[in-house]
Amino acid sequence: MNLDELLQVMDRAAANLAKLQAIWDRAEPMIPSSPQRGTNREYEDLRRAWTPLLAGLPPIDGFTVTEELPDIDEAGQSFIDYFEIGEPAFALMNELEKPGQQLDEYRFKLAQARRRAIHERLDDLVSTINATLGQITDSVARDSSDRVDDLRTKAVEESISEIERLLGDTTDRKGRWGDLHRHLRFSQGHDWHDIAEMDWPSVRADIEAASLSESDPLPVPAVDLGVAASAKPAGGASIGLDWGALDDDGFERLLFDLLRGFPSYQNVEWLMKTRAPDRGRDLSAERVIRDDGGTTRTERVIVQAKHWTSKSVAPADITNTLAALSLWEPPVVRTLVIATSGRFTTDAVAIVEKHNVDGKLPFIELWADSRLETQLSQRPDLIASYGLRS
Repeated sequence: MNLDELLQVMDRAAANLAKLQAIWDRAEPMIPSSPQRGTNREYEDLRRAWTPLLAGLPPIDGFTVTEELPDIDEAGQSFIDYFEIGEPAFALMNELEKPGQQLDEYRFKLAQARRRAIHERLDDLVSTINATLGQITDSVARDSSDRVDDLRTKAVEESISEIERLLGDTTDRKGRWGDLHRHLRFSQGHDWHDIAEMDWPSVRADIEAASLSESDPLPVPAVDLGVAASAKPAGGASIGLDWGALDDDGFERLLFDLLRGFPSYQNVEWLMKTRAPDRGRDLSAERVIRDDGGTTRTERVIVQAKHWTSKSVAPADITNTLAALSLWEPPVVRTLVIATSGRFTTDAVAIVEKHNVDGKLPFIELWADSRLETQLSQRPDLIASYGLRS
């Protein structure tokens, strides 16, 4: 079964689930919560409609909805029995709530399965849009009113449409989706700049939220960790990370998650680079600095991600970054962090050291691969989540 066929099955399952939920919403108020007898035609029709719909929910990891709607006449008699023996009917009430609980469980598992299915395809489409938007905005003026219509714009439009098909109802649309579609429809030069600078960054946040939930489990082998540890496993521990497992977007997301975990960092957010040659994204954060005298201050930090495993960061890259820093002010940037999955040339390090010794702003920090590996050694959860160690 290919992805499109799987999504069609999931869409039908979601439709059947919605029908069952509608039946449950009508039936639940009719289910007794105290001693009574009798039933009614409306409720019995709901029971008859419920049963055939259960077959329309394919199992997810072995789970599906199996509970029938309860017989409300029998349920009312059971409340009478509990009343006569003077016991609370907690077990009965829990039993009567099972159909709704199973619907909730199936809905959760369906969304989880959809996220697993679309994760890799979403990453591919996001990468395509990132690269293509850069090509489009580099080729048209910021204030151009000429319509742009070529293979690049068509690629972005088709990718957006496919992303919406993949997402389904897995995420709330909090971003600028309406503005995005309006700008795509007019497709003038300034529209494409607005897409790159405002619409796409906000929409991408929704896409990332839907790609994989933080609660989704990582696969682990069937092993008892206590038994394995008692066997005194031999060998050493690997220290290097497989940076090749990440693309540019993955490296940026890794830095985002890493910064959010630092106690002294707050308000970490994405910034879309609008004029950088690599079309990468910067990160903005506030670093909280406390001293023993009770003084607390915050300083703005910009982190630039450079996923360069095949070349080192050179002096020109440092100076170009400094020259573009004014795009993100105000407020003033006190610290610039350049983080790379590779290394810095000797000349680049020398330039930064002189810059800092001279007391110029912003203060520059260089995070090479070795420093990132040290920081990530305290976050094995991120190493596992991003597949940096096989």
